[in-house]
Amino acid sequence: MRHRRTPIILAGALLAAAVSAVSGCSTTPTLSQQQSLPAATTAAAAAEQTPTPSAQPLAKIVDVCTLIDQQSAETLVGTPLDTPDAGNPDNPSCTYNSPTTGPTAQVNAYAGDGAKKTYDIDVTLGHTFTDVPGLGDEAHAEDNAIFARVGSTWLSLSIVLLNDPSENTAALQTAMATMVSRL
Repeated sequence: MRHRRTPIILAGALLAAAVSAVSGCSTTPTLSQQQSLPAATTAAAAAEQTPTPSAQPLAKIVDVCTLIDQQSAETLVGTPLDTPDAGNPDNPSCTYNSPTTGPTAQVNAYAGDGAKKTYDIDVTLGHTFTDVPGLGDEAHAEDNAIFARVGSTWLSLSIVLLNDPSENTAALQTAMATMVSRL
């Protein structure tokens, strides 16, 4: 039996040529190329590669724990809470947990994509929302959670308490109003 390896070898050679061609088309000048370019061209290339702080989305530079500080979080759930966990900088958040010796309570706040994604998931799951006028550009509340949009930045605030969620509606709206005002 005779095997045909020519197409495989040919395909490998074509792949190697394609990789070589693509790597040769880099838009970033090499060090030797940068030395021969005028200073203005080199500066422009560097500016394109380095985002300025003002070009970052607002949620990326927001410290969510300043939007819902510890005193506000404790007022919201009516019990002392541990120091906050600021979470991942790529998904700005702030979480307060109750001490292991206290009653069960938790406060979670997000700003940016995480807040919007949580809202979108809850909508997809068919959660019941109530529109809340006067909070940012739009706001929607559900049991133990509220979402608000200010410009293109979304905020979310949710709590865990072992009570009837309807008892928490006013406090959640007040806390979200504080978050919106601090944004």
